[in-house]
Formats: sequence, structure tokens, C-alpha cells
Amino acid sequence: MKTATIPPLLVTPDLRHDAESVLREGETLSSFVEESLRKQVEHRKFQQEFIARGLAARDKARDTGRYVSKNEVMDALRSTLETAQSRQ
Repeated sequence: MKTATIPPLLVTPDLRHDAESVLREGETLSSFVEESLRKQVEHRKFQQEFIARGLAARDKARDTGRYVSKNEVMDALRSTLETAQSRQ
């Protein structure tokens, strides 16, 4: 597999110092930046999928005319929370 590079990142000296100050033992600034980039990509993909599911649910509700009230949603969430708490 070929590798690619990310464009150089110009930052203020303070930001570089702050980033270096939180590095773990044996961690490099490059590995820190790579991990941060991976996590941000994963987060944005998750966010896009979440929005897509929400829009699909909206469209389904419009098509079927079946909407769920706030109280129904809150009751279902409370039930899920109570079930999870009782398992602990």
C-alpha cells in the first residue's frame, strides 16, 4: 500500500507548545496529529450518518403520517436508561 502525506500545518508557537505538552511517553507530534485526524474523520462520518438517519426518519414520517410525540420518545429513553442502570 502506498502512503500519502498531509500538507504541512502552520500553527502558532503556543499551539505547538500546548500540543507537545500533552504528548504521552513515546508519542511523537506526528503520531498525535495522525491520531487526531483519524478521530476527526471518524467523528464526521458518524455525524453524517446520524444526519442521514434523521432525514430518512423525517421522510418516513411524512410519507406514513406517523409521528412520534416528545413524550413517547422520552418514555422510551427513560425505559432504556432504567434497564441499563438495573444491569449494573
